[in-house]
Amino acid sequence: MRTARVAYGGALFEAVPHEQGLRLHDGRVLHEDQVVWLPPVEVATIIALGLNYAEHAKELAKELSATAKDEPLVFLKGANSLVGHRGFTRRPADVSFMHYECELAVIIGKRAQRVKRADALHVVGGYCVCNDYAFRDYLENWYRPNLRVKNRDCATVLGPWFVPASEVPDPHELGLRTFVNGRLVQQGNTGHMMHRIPELIEYLSEFMTLDAGDVILTGTPEGVVNVDVGDQVLTEIDALGGLINTIVGDASFQR
Repeated sequence: MRTARVAYGGALFEAVPHEQGLRLHDGRVLHEDQVVWLPPVEVATIIALGLNYAEHAKELAKELSATAKDEPLVFLKGANSLVGHRGFTRRPADVSFMHYECELAVIIGKRAQRVKRADALHVVGGYCVCNDYAFRDYLENWYRPNLRVKNRDCATVLGPWFVPASEVPDPHELGLRTFVNGRLVQQGNTGHMMHRIPELIEYLSEFMTLDAGDVILTGTPEGVVNVDVGDQVLTEIDALGGLINTIVGDASFQR
């Protein structure tokens, strides 16, 4: 069964879906907006993929000024970048182009070392939706990590539910969509990944240990547009649910 992690009344709870919103593990039923949503698992290492959809790479070609490579483009993210469902993400006043990125998040379920791609899906615990914002003013090329672009506080939205792998028969047949203030602005399919999940797990586990709670963000399709303060962004993926996030200004973060 899919689960969430939420805060309510000064305590942390595991929750499951309910027709009225969600049910805490103590039996109480609440509406979605009565709780503070956290990332649906206790996240360990955050491993992010760049340029994993060909058409999105074309969107960024002018800024990147780099040719395609055979190996996945991988970088790490810090824990402070995370925020949960219905959370708020800051848009700095000095940024001219900030955009959402709807991504399939792969959550590792057990320790993995030197896993072959034929066995790779066996180490996946489950999946969730990610909206990994990017700050295009600082887009860096293939040879530089995307720290200023991809490591901002509260700019990686994760949730709302942890969906067990058993509920997702084929993670490469999922539609992805993004809506800004109710308007469809991005859509794609996980089947269009250039580096699929088994390949990514084989590649990563060859040189690093993957542990339970590690999250692999698998990239976004084309269709990114600028977002501004006050925009509400919904990213959704088939079988995983919809993830809501609101853009706020510097004042909300006392900046």
